[in-house]
Amino acid sequence: MSDVQARSSSADPLPDTLSEHHEVVSAIEPAVAGNLRLLVPIDKAWQPTDYLPSLETEDWRDEVERVRTAAETIPDDLLVVLVGDMVTEEALPSYSMALNALVRDEEGDSPAPWARWLRGWTAEENRHGDLLNAYLRLTGRVHMRAVERTVHGLVAKGFNPQTQADPYSLLVYTAFQERATRLSHANVGRFAARHGDSNLARICGVIAGDEARHEAFYTRMMSEVLDRDPAGGILAFRSMLRGRIAMPGRFMDDGRDPDLFDHFAIVAQRAGVYTVRDYASIIEHLVTTWRIASRSVTGEAGQAQEELCRHAERYLRLADRTMAALAKQPSRAFSWIRDRKA
Repeated sequence: MSDVQARSSSADPLPDTLSEHHEVVSAIEPAVAGNLRLLVPIDKAWQPTDYLPSLETEDWRDEVERVRTAAETIPDDLLVVLVGDMVTEEALPSYSMALNALVRDEEGDSPAPWARWLRGWTAEENRHGDLLNAYLRLTGRVHMRAVERTVHGLVAKGFNPQTQADPYSLLVYTAFQERATRLSHANVGRFAARHGDSNLARICGVIAGDEARHEAFYTRMMSEVLDRDPAGGILAFRSMLRGRIAMPGRFMDDGRDPDLFDHFAIVAQRAGVYTVRDYASIIEHLVTTWRIASRSVTGEAGQAQEELCRHAERYLRLADRTMAALAKQPSRAFSWIRDRKA
């Protein structure tokens, strides 16, 4: 398909533009089919029980006690981040619904490559919340009813990735978020190992491994889009970054703290799990991987190209100032950990 050069705005895409974008996304289905191998066959996939005590064995009490003893080493700030990550994973139904705008599987069992990917992706992602939920329940370290209420509320409120129904923007969003989620889980696992909970480190590591495969898929598909429509892809990328990438858990609410997500995000940054520097590194990675600087574009797309190539640097300049400001923020009581502060 030829390069779609006519772009009238960097804001919401026009209907004709959206139609063109959907045509391009449909045209890359052979690439989608070729990357379905990034999904692990069910008979070879890990399951949550592989990383949890078996309650069917005679020594199940000893296994559970080992989990609880190791979890006692996890500090409250890391526990808050782990709960926030779990809540975000448990809101999977909202993300699957949003991605169906990209797939357009109206029947629900389409054999088309995009539909097969979405169902396989959903199945793999579904294990993440299940595993983290069970682990946290076994530790006895968190107030599970407060956590469950937060999950309930987040799913009920829904999710808007702010992509304006544009499939290009949705691909940018998913590529970004899968990498961000991988970094977050990997960092929690690294810190858990440092504190002596090797089981939690393994749990976070296996989840991060899934996210890495999912990230590879969405990043490759957006590369295919950019090869066919560099101007449209670059404008969509800039549009998403101008509005800043919306965090999937931003509507979380435990019924007490209306700014729960913001407080969770502050703890995550102060703990070094997901920071402004990480946000900037993801932008830099995508700009490089998608070869934004070398794409042949002109006009508004050319201006967007220049802006994108400087975007990560802008956040890096703010990183030290942001971290200094966060260090001055008071600790907050979290219902998830029975009002202990983090």
